[in-house]
Amino acid sequence: MRQTIEADVRVVPANEATFGDIQTVLGSAGYAHKCQCQRFRLPGREWWEAWQSGPAWTWPQRLRDQTRCGDPDAGATSGLVAYLGDEPVGWCAVAPRSEYVRLGQAAWKGRPEDRDDDGVWAAVCFITRTGYRYRGVSRALARAAVAFARARGARALEGYPMITTPGKEVTWGELHVGSRSIFEAAGLTEIGHPSPRRVVMRIEF
Repeated sequence: MRQTIEADVRVVPANEATFGDIQTVLGSAGYAHKCQCQRFRLPGREWWEAWQSGPAWTWPQRLRDQTRCGDPDAGATSGLVAYLGDEPVGWCAVAPRSEYVRLGQAAWKGRPEDRDDDGVWAAVCFITRTGYRYRGVSRALARAAVAFARARGARALEGYPMITTPGKEVTWGELHVGSRSIFEAAGLTEIGHPSPRRVVMRIEF
């Protein structure tokens, strides 16, 4: 059984971290490295064409611009970075929901929600560095996302996690949206079930 490190994880806004630390979390290969957390920020066709053509070399620069890494006085940033000691171990994308143009049906199905409402924020992506997974990093990030959104003036925070089944192996990449349990632990409750494998979680401030 892996030892939990949740209580020892320190989380900071991405603009207070270095871009190199975020890249350490995303890794040097694989889905997270290639995506650079742009999946929900780009229209589907634009994202897919760039993905199919190979590494999208402009995406790291887009992420750098969005996070404003290294600028602690920045008025906005696009996520949170988790540390264990001085080691970067996790990333969470959290921002006004309106910034995520490609949320898909999970955010809207059956709900009269205004897509341009900047008062509702969303935590859409959780990445834990290889070697630190399943030890509480995502839970620490989800809790920090709630506090971060509230402090930045959000009136609510949402998440769109995947439903997992105890004892059933899940491909890690599928869980980049987070699991229901980490949102529950952070105080979010289920308000919708738009598909068999997805739920909408929300907390009001």
